[in-house]
Amino acid sequence: MSHYFITGTDTDAGKTYVTCLLLEALKRSGKTVAGFKPFVCGSRDDAIHLANAGSEGMTVEEVNPVWFKVPAAPYAAALMENRRIELNEVIACFQGLAQRHEHVLVEGAGGWEVPLNEFSTMADFAQRLALPVIVVVNNKLGCLNHTILTVRNIQARGLTCAGIILNYVQEERDAASISNRMVLEHFLDVPVLAEIMHGETEIEWPL
Repeated sequence: MSHYFITGTDTDAGKTYVTCLLLEALKRSGKTVAGFKPFVCGSRDDAIHLANAGSEGMTVEEVNPVWFKVPAAPYAAALMENRRIELNEVIACFQGLAQRHEHVLVEGAGGWEVPLNEFSTMADFAQRLALPVIVVVNNKLGCLNHTILTVRNIQARGLTCAGIILNYVQEERDAASISNRMVLEHFLDVPVLAEIMHGETEIEWPL
């Protein structure tokens, strides 16, 4: 069994889109798979997509145990709804899925250091899970700084960065998006696992 944590360089990196493609790639190979998006703020559509991409029988509640209706950072949304995120409960939900599936892909919310409660960020949660991390990048001008900072923070926390996936959120390709892979591979000691073109509907499992 192998499980991964999927993070992004920002909110619009395309984490759910990429995670669904990865789940479907694993499922085609005959694996039992589950997407796990523990924290959702606002629309629950992403959790529904992950439930549909996973193995048969996954419910939205299993995919997404903590749902805030307020579209804000989890910590802010929890305060507005007079609630608190308890990480131990969320970790128990992950462990239950991990016992029943060969692969669980845990998708974060927003970027790597998004606050969850008064003490912890998404990075702290990922550190407690101790899974290899895949970084999804909105491949555009300006992503190099976010990507390098994210990968180096992952490594500084003692976690393995399994690789980077460059996602073409926009259809247009320019000098920056074409050259970003070369620059990242020069400055970081982690592989670029894939480049996903805009609108792509199927990829191979890259690991």
